[in-house]
Amino acid sequence: MDPKPKKILLVEDEDFIRELYVRQLTKEGFEVKSATDGQTGLNLLKQESFDLLLLDIMLPGMNGLQLLREFKSQNPNSSMVTILLTNLGQEAVIKEGFELGAQAYLIKASYTPDQVVTEVKNALSDGQPPTPNPNPSS
Repeated sequence: MDPKPKKILLVEDEDFIRELYVRQLTKEGFEVKSATDGQTGLNLLKQESFDLLLLDIMLPGMNGLQLLREFKSQNPNSSMVTILLTNLGQEAVIKEGFELGAQAYLIKASYTPDQVVTEVKNALSDGQPPTPNPNPSS
């Protein structure tokens, strides 16, 4: 029997990107829910549990860091893996994300959807940060 599919919550306000990632992750056998803003994402996190949160930082209304802060304050022992997905490269933002429990940080512009899926799989398979591949072309 197949193990239960891992559940992923994707919070991303750009339709094209959100649909692309949902499609890629679903194709890989994940159960994916998505939200277009921080408040909706937080509501979904309150309603059900996810194995991984793929979180955009720049969101309408409540941003990704606010969502994470709110979630962590209510669920301090959550084992959910959090990957920040953003085009922001500011140190302070990244640092705050990690302080709030994010395990990884992906710059959207630098990763193809396939690479994002690979990062998600790595994060869920062993909980260890992925080791950089010395020759990604192989």
